[in-house]
Amino acid sequence: MFFRVFLHFIRSHSATAVDFLPVIVHRLPVFKRYMGNTPQKKAVFGQCRGLPCVAPLLTTVEEAPRGISARVWGHFPKWLNGSLLRIGPGKFEFGKDKYNHWFDGMALLHQFRMAKGTVTYRSKFLQSDTYKANSAKNRIVISEFGTLALPDPCKNVFERFMSRFELPGKAAGFSYKVIRVPPEKVDLGETIHGAQVICSIASTEKGKPSYYHSFGMTRNYIIFIEQPLKMNLWKIATSKIRGKAFSDGISWEPQCNTRFHVVEKRTGQLLPGRYYSKPFVTFHQINAFEDQGCVIIDLCCQDNGRTLEVYQLQNLRKAGEGLDQIWCSHENLHQEDLEKEGGIEFPQIYYDRFSGKKYHFFYGCGFRHLVGDSLIKVDVVNKTLKVWREDGFYPSEPVFVPAPGTNEEDGGVILSVVITPNQNENNFLLVLDAKNFEELGRAEVPVQMPYGFHGTFIPI
Repeated sequence: MFFRVFLHFIRSHSATAVDFLPVIVHRLPVFKRYMGNTPQKKAVFGQCRGLPCVAPLLTTVEEAPRGISARVWGHFPKWLNGSLLRIGPGKFEFGKDKYNHWFDGMALLHQFRMAKGTVTYRSKFLQSDTYKANSAKNRIVISEFGTLALPDPCKNVFERFMSRFELPGKAAGFSYKVIRVPPEKVDLGETIHGAQVICSIASTEKGKPSYYHSFGMTRNYIIFIEQPLKMNLWKIATSKIRGKAFSDGISWEPQCNTRFHVVEKRTGQLLPGRYYSKPFVTFHQINAFEDQGCVIIDLCCQDNGRTLEVYQLQNLRKAGEGLDQIWCSHENLHQEDLEKEGGIEFPQIYYDRFSGKKYHFFYGCGFRHLVGDSLIKVDVVNKTLKVWREDGFYPSEPVFVPAPGTNEEDGGVILSVVITPNQNENNFLLVLDAKNFEELGRAEVPVQMPYGFHGTFIPI
C-alpha cells in the first residue's frame, strides 16, 4: 500500500527549542481514488487463482558481454541518448551448491544503450570478491542472506568444525560491503571519500536493530523508520556456528509499533518527540518533503513483515496451487473496484527536480503476482492512476527520463525492461510517454533475462 505520514511540529521562538504536536498517521490504500466515506471491507484476498509460473525468470542465465542489436518497434525519441543500467541476481548456483533466496544470486549488470533511435544490449556478471571466490572453488564458499556456505569437503573433520567459528569478513556476503565511517586507519580502499557520521540512532531494543533498506530525506530533515522487522545481532553473529543462514536472525515482531526518528541535517541532532504508527514494513520511500510546518513522507509498505520469507526461491518457482497459496494468503483492505490493481513497489519520481520537494506524480510496478506485472503512474494530488500491462510479461522498475527543454513534472519518458517466461517471446526495453502512459516503442532482444531490482539512466 501507499502510506502517507504527516509528522507535525512547530518551532518555538527559541533558536533551539522544538515542540511537537502528536503525530498524525493517515493511511491511504495505494489506489484509493475516492476520498469519500465509502467503508472498507476486510476480506481474505483469495480471488487471484491460477497465477502463471515465473520460474524461468528466476533461474541462472548466460551473460552477453558483446553488444546485441535490438529490433525496434515504434520509435525511440531522437533525444533519448544514453544507457539504462540495471542490476539484479543472475546466477543461482555454483557447481552442485544452490542458493536458497532471491537476494542471494550473483549480480548481473545489464546495459541498454540508446543512440539516435537505435538500441543495443549487453550484460556482464559483476566480478565481486564473492563471485570470484565461488567461481574458483566451483561451489558456494561465502554465506549469503538466505544461504549458509558449507565447510570445504576437502578439509578434515577438525578443519571443517573450526571453519564454523570463522567470523564473516568485510565482504560479508548477502550483497553488502561493510565500510567503516570514519575509517579506523587511512586505507584508500576501505572508505568513502567525504563521508561523515551525521547522527547515530540507538535501537529501541538493545542488540536488535531494525532492518532497513532506505530512508526519507527532505531539505532540512532525515527521517529514519525503525520498523518491527528486527535483526537479532547475536543470532546473526553466531549463524555459522549454529548452522543457519543470516536470515535466521531476522524476525517480524508485530507486537512492536513502527517508530519514526527525525534528524535535523544542519545540526545532526535527533529531534525530541516520539512518533509511532501501527506496525508495518517498508523497503522503498517514494519521496519526503516539508509543507506548512509538516514533514510528509510517502512510502510503499505492507502490514505483514514476512515478505523476506516469501521470496525464498523454492516459493517463487512454484506453480499451480502451490504458487497461489504463497500469494493469496493475506487480507485485502482495498475497495472491490481497486483489487485488480494489486500492490505497488519499486517507486520512482523525477528525482533530479522533486526529491525532497512537493510533487505530483510517482511511478511504480504493480504487483498482482510475486513479481511486478504492470507499470503504474499515480497522481498523488488527484488520487488517480494510469496503468500499462501486457499479459504474460513482467516489467522492471520504471525509470523516468525527462525530455530536454521541458519544465513539466511528467514531461519525458518511462523506461522499463519487460521480460517473459515464455521461451517463444522476446524480452524488450519499453519506452512509454510519461504524460499519457502510452507506448512509444519497444526494442526486442532474443536473450534470456532474470527479474532484477534497480536501475538508472546515464545520459551520453
